[in-house]
Amino acid sequence: MNLFRLDGKIAVVTGGGSGIGQAVAKCFAGQGAVVHILELNEAAGQETLDSITAAGGEGFVHGVNVSEQQAVQAVIDKIVSISGGLHILVNCAGIAHVGKLESTTEQDLDRIYNVNVKGTYNCMFTTVSQMKKQGGGVILNVASIASSVGIPDRFAYSMSKGAVLTMTLSVAKDYLADNIRCNCISPARVHTPFVDGFIAKNYPGREAEMFEKLSKTQPIGRMAKPDEVAWQCLYLCSDEAGFITGSDYAIDGGFIRLNN
Repeated sequence: MNLFRLDGKIAVVTGGGSGIGQAVAKCFAGQGAVVHILELNEAAGQETLDSITAAGGEGFVHGVNVSEQQAVQAVIDKIVSISGGLHILVNCAGIAHVGKLESTTEQDLDRIYNVNVKGTYNCMFTTVSQMKKQGGGVILNVASIASSVGIPDRFAYSMSKGAVLTMTLSVAKDYLADNIRCNCISPARVHTPFVDGFIAKNYPGREAEMFEKLSKTQPIGRMAKPDEVAWQCLYLCSDEAGFITGSDYAIDGGFIRLNN
């Protein structure tokens, strides 16, 4: 059986220039979707697109700051004019911050909010009307295990991902009658360039040691691979998941339930 195909679907993936977003963009294109990458770093988005087209897929890249609603609206309008519709939105764009309450400045909080919360809101806000017009669609947001459990030194990040989770539930409830499904996933640590950069910056000369230490915080003993997260996203955005909405799915190597 040819399951989880996205032929004829138009998919928007934010943060598609690296990490989870890049893996999702490649995965969806490989399954037949026309993928529109929204990326602040347009050059990184183009690298993802080059990989997609080299593999025989189809897509576009749009340089945009997801925290700016008018800019996002202009891009979404362009996508609809190019492709004639918009069936899937995956909100992967996000940034991190390390610090507890006392070491989180107002500027830190605003920076995290603008991308992780407002950016997710902006992309949903500008796409939901089109999904209503065409009779439905799928929205998938990337939350975090920090939405559900306490993580040390992640005050602002946890705040933002908690908001992503509850926005997901609200949108799922409000648009049931419009055939719009909205879910989120909650990854634990995923081995992305961000992780490598964080370790190199904060633990110079101890990279291998710290990578091993961080990997073992997952009960399964390692970090997730971006492709593993992308496959979960594919299922939740496919027609085969048509009965699923208003749900949060941990992909965490056992972190939430087994880390005791």
